[in-house]
Order: sequence, then C-alpha cells, then structure tokens
Amino acid sequence: MIITLTTDFGIRDSFVGAMKGVILGIAPAVRIVDLSHGIPPGDVRKAAFALMTTAPFFPAGTIHIAVVDPGVGSSRKAIAIRTQDAIFIGPDNGVLSWAVKGQEHLEMRSVENKAFLLERVSSTFHGRDLFAPAAAWLASGKDFRDLGPELHEFKREAWNDPVRVQLGWQTEVIHVDGYGNAITAFRADHPHRVRSVLLADGRRLPLEQFYGAVAKGSALAVKGSSGFVEIAVNQGNAAVELGLDRGSEVIIA
Repeated sequence: MIITLTTDFGIRDSFVGAMKGVILGIAPAVRIVDLSHGIPPGDVRKAAFALMTTAPFFPAGTIHIAVVDPGVGSSRKAIAIRTQDAIFIGPDNGVLSWAVKGQEHLEMRSVENKAFLLERVSSTFHGRDLFAPAAAWLASGKDFRDLGPELHEFKREAWNDPVRVQLGWQTEVIHVDGYGNAITAFRADHPHRVRSVLLADGRRLPLEQFYGAVAKGSALAVKGSSGFVEIAVNQGNAAVELGLDRGSEVIIA
C-alpha cells in the first residue's frame, strides 16, 4: 500500500517526519511517497494542482494526503473522498477538489471516528493527529465507511473552463511552475487543433513540440507534461518576462 504526502510544511522543520512516524507506527509496511512539501504556505490552489496532475500516475488503491490547511482548528471539516482508483484525505477547503474533478461515483466521509485518530488531537497539527492516522488505518484494512458520517458535498476550488470566443478559446493561467512556465486550464487533449496562443497584449506565440524548438529567450506554447497547454520561454521565465500570473487570460487559437 502507498500513501502520498503533499504539504506546505517544507523540510526545515520536523512536521513531515512526525506524520511519517505516525503512519509507520500504525502501518509499518506502508510505502510513503513525498509528492511535494514545497507548496507555498496556505496556497491551496498550488497544492490542488500538484495533486491533480500527479495522482493519476500512482497505482490503484493509493491513499493521498494533502495538508495545506490555513483553517486548521476551525469549523472546517476533515474529509476523505474515495474514487474508483484512490482515496484522498485532507481539509475541506478545496485542496482535494481538482484531483477528483469530473470523476463519477465519489464516496465522501467526514473524518470523525476517534478510533481513526490519535488519542490527543492538536488544534494546530491535524496532519499528524488526524489525517496521517486516518490514512494509516485505512491502509491497514479499516473500512472506509467507518471514518465518519457520509457527506454529499464538499468545497470545490474555483475552476474556470475554457470559453469559446471568436478567435478561439479563452482560458486562464492556473499554475506557474518553478521554471516560470505559465500553465493554462486548456487541456492538451482538447479536440480543438491548437496552433498558437494569443496573449492579452496582442503577442501571438507559436505552438511547438518542445522548448528548444525556438531560439533561446524566445516565447512559445507547448503541450506540457501536466496535460495542459503551457506558455514558456526557452531557457527563460515566462511568468516574469511575459507578465503572466495565475488568473492571466489568454486565447488558445
């Protein structure tokens, strides 16, 4: 059984280690995989993107924990969502929503059963005291239905689908990666034949197969490994050089 971790904890402190200790104390045979602990503090959208674009590559039955939780200790629920292929556990703040977007037959539970939690639950560290033990007990064979009451809705992080316009499809940047590539919400497998991307300032960027297809410092669009059309600068930073950020609107032509 595999449990993945996505957090904004970083690696300087011992928070991630504490979560792993709890998991291994309950389920010592589990394999723990770090998806990312470099999410900026409280950045729910960046964590949602990381989970959405990474979870499909894991074996069926994997349990994914996401802890980017600025509302920890508040009235927000702790939830678990089971799909056909995986289980997602985290706060009900939208961080899980993109990973299950478009999937059918979701089973959702509020994580409340004290048998799945540590004896003492801190109001500031649910990753260790609530999400980690719940995932570990599930990995050990506990019934998903015993986590707590069934839910019929959960918080969904906003997602603006591309809209058909005269020049093509209007979409927006949903993620900027560590290289400065601006990733749009337009799926690479969309039936529209992409030829270029039109920026708000009128610049038109050609669609190429790889970054080095244009000269160093030149801008282009590619169908990125995340499964979406992205805007890049060969050996440069598209976000900085083209003035792009999350929410920037572009047209896929």
